[in-house]
Amino acid sequence: MIDGVAEEVDMLDRHLEVLQMVVSNEPIGIVKMANESGYDHHEIRYSLRILEEENLIEPTQQGAITTDETESFIESFGGQIDDIRTRLTAMKSSE
Repeated sequence: MIDGVAEEVDMLDRHLEVLQMVVSNEPIGIVKMANESGYDHHEIRYSLRILEEENLIEPTQQGAITTDETESFIESFGGQIDDIRTRLTAMKSSE
């Protein structure tokens, strides 16, 4: 079970790295992201698809760009991570 959680965290980390590349370099394409990050094209494409489903990026002819929802997501992200950390700590304490 823990291995599955670790894999999910790794994937989330990749999604966030891809989002950060879009925020910093928009518009940006898959090839440039793969070259700069070291991830395979299919990994970048999957992360972009997830980010698009969450309405955090949108595709254009020139590459991925942010949406109106991106900034508020980034602003609230730290609080969401803190909440998860608190829940994990509580779970550990109750063992």
